[in-house]
Amino acid sequence: MTIPEKVLEAQFIEKLRDLKYSYRADIRTRTALEANFRAKFESLNHVKLTDSEFARLLEQIITSDTFEASKILRSRHTMTRDDDTPLDYTLVNVKDWCKNDFEVINQLRMNTRDSNHRYDVMLLLNGVPVVQIELKKSDVVPQVAMKQIVDYKNDTGNGYTHTLLSFIQLFVVSNGKSTHYFANNLQEHFSFNADERYLPIYQFAAENNKKINDLNKFADSFLAKCTLGEMISRYMVLLETEKRLMMMRPYQIYAVKAIVDSIAQGTGNGYIWHTTGSGKTLTSFKASTLLKDNDQIDKCVFVVDRKDLDRQTREEFNRFQAGSVEENTNTGRLVRRLRSTDKADKVIVTTIQKLGLALSGGNNAEYAGQLEPLKNKRMVFIFDECHRSQFGENHKAIKGYFPNSQLFGFTGTPIFDENAHMVQVKGKEASYQTTKDIFQRQLHAYTINHAIDDKNVLKFHIDYYKPEGSETQSNKNQPNNNEPPPKSAVIAKILQKHDAATAGRKFNAILATASIDDAIQYYTLFQEEQAKRLAADPDFKPLNIAAVFSPPASVSAEAKQIQEDLPQESEDNKINPEGKKQALERIISDYNALYSTNHKLSEFDAYYQDVQKRIKNQQWPNRDYSHAQKIDIVIVVDMLLTGFDSKYLNTLYLDKKLQYHGLIQAMSRTNRILNASKPYGNILDFRGQQKAVDKAIEMFSVGDDKEENRQTWLVEDAPTVIAELRKAVHKVTQFMELHDLAPTAAEVGNLSGDTAKLQFIKFFKEVQRHSTQLEQYTDLTDEQREQIAAIIPPADLQAFRGAYLETAQALKVKQDKPDPEAPLEEVDFDLVLFASAIIDYDYIMTLLARSSAQETPEQQRVTRDKLLAMIQADSKFIDEREEIGEYISGLPTGVALTEAELWTGYEQFKAERNTAEVSSLAQVHGLGAAALQDFVDRTLQRLIFDSQALGELLAPLGLGWKARKRKEEELMGDLVLVLRRRAEGRDIAGLEAYE
Repeated sequence: MTIPEKVLEAQFIEKLRDLKYSYRADIRTRTALEANFRAKFESLNHVKLTDSEFARLLEQIITSDTFEASKILRSRHTMTRDDDTPLDYTLVNVKDWCKNDFEVINQLRMNTRDSNHRYDVMLLLNGVPVVQIELKKSDVVPQVAMKQIVDYKNDTGNGYTHTLLSFIQLFVVSNGKSTHYFANNLQEHFSFNADERYLPIYQFAAENNKKINDLNKFADSFLAKCTLGEMISRYMVLLETEKRLMMMRPYQIYAVKAIVDSIAQGTGNGYIWHTTGSGKTLTSFKASTLLKDNDQIDKCVFVVDRKDLDRQTREEFNRFQAGSVEENTNTGRLVRRLRSTDKADKVIVTTIQKLGLALSGGNNAEYAGQLEPLKNKRMVFIFDECHRSQFGENHKAIKGYFPNSQLFGFTGTPIFDENAHMVQVKGKEASYQTTKDIFQRQLHAYTINHAIDDKNVLKFHIDYYKPEGSETQSNKNQPNNNEPPPKSAVIAKILQKHDAATAGRKFNAILATASIDDAIQYYTLFQEEQAKRLAADPDFKPLNIAAVFSPPASVSAEAKQIQEDLPQESEDNKINPEGKKQALERIISDYNALYSTNHKLSEFDAYYQDVQKRIKNQQWPNRDYSHAQKIDIVIVVDMLLTGFDSKYLNTLYLDKKLQYHGLIQAMSRTNRILNASKPYGNILDFRGQQKAVDKAIEMFSVGDDKEENRQTWLVEDAPTVIAELRKAVHKVTQFMELHDLAPTAAEVGNLSGDTAKLQFIKFFKEVQRHSTQLEQYTDLTDEQREQIAAIIPPADLQAFRGAYLETAQALKVKQDKPDPEAPLEEVDFDLVLFASAIIDYDYIMTLLARSSAQETPEQQRVTRDKLLAMIQADSKFIDEREEIGEYISGLPTGVALTEAELWTGYEQFKAERNTAEVSSLAQVHGLGAAALQDFVDRTLQRLIFDSQALGELLAPLGLGWKARKRKEEELMGDLVLVLRRRAEGRDIAGLEAYE
């Protein structure tokens, strides 16, 4: 049964009253809100303000900067009273958030300079609005309420920037049965953008990770008075470097609570099992900052496995809070910081290697003596992913040296009895203590099963290598290979499958090899094979290949330190170190030539950092950051297989035997969430490791149902998705026929009414989603490809994509300018699903140039028609397809044109078209063409819409205020579309008010 919004609101307020909130039905206006805040402020700070003092207080605390307002809310301040005496004050009780007054108001109407919004429910702490709840009837998805909040935030002159609403910390959206929440933020962090990098949206959960969706249960668990105060004061993180608010996820909160409680109660050690990719660094940071203020603790030492993770963790900590931890350049500096009584040195990030040297003395016995004063201090050590054989010895040293210490470990893949012993390097067995042996008890678990269910990480698609001639074999029937395939065969498969695996090189990949010698051979063979293919086919586009492995220890002290936690590479470098050094020098030299860098082996770390940065730079579109500057595949041995995160790395080529935690850690490099264009992490295994994968899934899953766990971890097989595609296409066909239309793309425009068009959008979006998934499957057989083409031929799919984008564009305009009498249903168009990584302006100009040089006029026309169809079906060009289509259609046939000439011609065409467009607008609206052109140019240059400049533009018309307002609306109705198109996806501040 559908519950009306008003009924849901009334029921919710009653629930809050049960939770001892005071219901203030009298607060419905800005005046009443401010009067209530004044009374609460005066009571809290034991003062009586004059009217002028209160006005000055509001002026001092209200800011359009959401981040600054959040800092003001959490700290003490001083203002000058009318008699020039200082008044120290806080807005809320920051010492004990439970002791604030908690009130609930509803239907607040906020009149500001330019907006008049009404808000469903708000929660006040000491009169300060801190939580806004937007409710929708039960058959409306919460995303509609989210978009409403975003629209309110984007409205010029909104209450969030000019009133006490600037202190809102959290938004909650619910239809009663589905409840989400997210943090307030600055405009640049608070929008749905073209790449679908959405706001971080959360659902609350119980300690066992079970979702709490029901609004009343959410209120019990999250909005109880002291709980809400704790959520805002303790479990929100203010990222200083980005000026952004972050709300911790439920499992992170439970983990921090468990650590803090263990320390307060002195209950010994413990470990947190939170899967890779779940944000363990943020959890660690919050735990350490809370401990920083705990006077019972002398030091909190966060320990990582090796130098690059030390740097990454330090950078993350300092991202959360600038300057929160310093660098320990060597063991001596670590010892000095451990001895320091400065509060800035209370939290230390270091490597397990430096800590071991500091405790043992190593070659410098003075270290151990210097730490004598700390022996009886209360120390807390937090370890990140300690799965190293030397950890057992360090654990003993720490407990022996610091008997009053407590140890806590974070792990995404715990060590159990079964994986405590494994072959690590060339037949040598490395033994590990189990996680439970070291840390005694599990404090909280959030496994990959939970993370996949929450859509915090992706599932995996695994393609097990099949030798030539066995392509039709099922993965399930593929036997494990005892011998690795020839490297030439692996390279051939990678070159065959890479574009599919990475969505046309939108993403990039890691190739994990068994040894440094293997990595060197792969690098050389890739160079040779790609050179052959380029010589045979000038149109072949080589992959950009890099390689990274540690140099021999003799190169530098830095190289020696790097190898301390890279057992395979350390062992490999003992054999023919000079040959490996020369090979790495050649690889770095090639890298310098390819990317115009200047790295050298003696400063290997700078090279390694550049490789990581370039992998992450895959996020930028080719038009902003040339593909020539990106990396397609990086060849590794041990490096990058743990601790490295990039949302744009989606593929792992695996020519290396791995098992248990090592296998899962490596696979997890690929499964970071991005958007609908990245449906899963891709694994191409060349070592027949299906049994190892199945065992790892069994070991690191919750629950005993093996098949259910496999279904959680792994995407559906190709036949299942093909069947889903067939169903989706059938729904579109049925829908079109129901409207007495042929099931063709050409007939979509004949659908009658917006409701029918929205229904088409919903149906065809599922077709595209399944198609996108299948396009990235690397294990499709020829028979399966034929099945897909029979279900929806490629030409038909492309035509429907074009019809979809045309329909979506028209509906989006109506959604952005809703009709109050007949509001359009909110639909997420998922435009990112319709953006090809292959087709860009370079591709277009290259194809046109080749066509003009090699084809007859008739062939050229056919090529251009095909190209126009591609452009029509690609969402990247949704605002420009008319423009570029007109340019291509107007090109002469039978004339050879170079790419440079085509680019120059296009830029000239755009300039002339833009000038003509502005001149036409100026004529229609009675304005000077030069003045309007100048206004448009300045707006695009600054990306700020200046309403005052708009007034100056219209001033020569000499209109009265009513006529001028009407003229402004008429002009902006046309001008917004022009500005949006020319901004090419960039945001123009202040333009939302005219949409």
